[in-house]
Amino acid sequence: MNKVYPNAVAAIEGIADNMTLMLGGFGLSGIPENSIAALAASGIKGLTCISNNAGVDDFGLGLLLQNRQIKKMISSYVGENAEFERQMLSGELEVELNPQGTLAERCRAGGAGIPAFFVPAGAGTEVAEGKETRVFNGKLHLLEHALTADYAIVKAWKGDTLGNLIYRHTANNFNQPMAMAGKITIAEVEELVPAGTLDPNQIHTPGIFVQRIFQVVNLEKRIEFVTTRPKP
Repeated sequence: MNKVYPNAVAAIEGIADNMTLMLGGFGLSGIPENSIAALAASGIKGLTCISNNAGVDDFGLGLLLQNRQIKKMISSYVGENAEFERQMLSGELEVELNPQGTLAERCRAGGAGIPAFFVPAGAGTEVAEGKETRVFNGKLHLLEHALTADYAIVKAWKGDTLGNLIYRHTANNFNQPMAMAGKITIAEVEELVPAGTLDPNQIHTPGIFVQRIFQVVNLEKRIEFVTTRPKP
């Protein structure tokens, strides 16, 4: 099975209207920006996107929001995107907010084949509305259901031609659990190396979870907030 694709446009082939996508990243760290840009140019609409956050107004998932390509966001933190806020408050965008740890565990559970689990986060708040509850060790817990997706799109530092992936520092974040939870997983990597090159002890995502991989050509690493010290 040849998993190597020439670019993002080829790698996202098959993604269609009304599908569910998982997209790795935390803030702008580790987001699959090339794949997102290809989706923005594709005209695909009605997407349900599972991502920790929604990018910023002109980068990452913010591009899909500008194009009205997303109908529902399942997220944790969404405070850096004015267009997201506008669409949510106007009722144009359906939003399901999760505690951050709960969202990560829902993705991990989906990849591990665990259908649901109990967690204390959100008990006694609006997050608990409509959910089954149960007491463990004297503490109230909520039943949360696992998440899976038609496609998971992740970003890695290094990958090989068999799809084995290594993430770097903070960019690991949601990429690792999401890579396991997609029916088809697409990985964009900064460096693509021949099979057998990577140290097996350093691999975070085994290639069995990855069906498509490509090396990015245009690598852009943005910082959400640039903070510098004042001149002395």
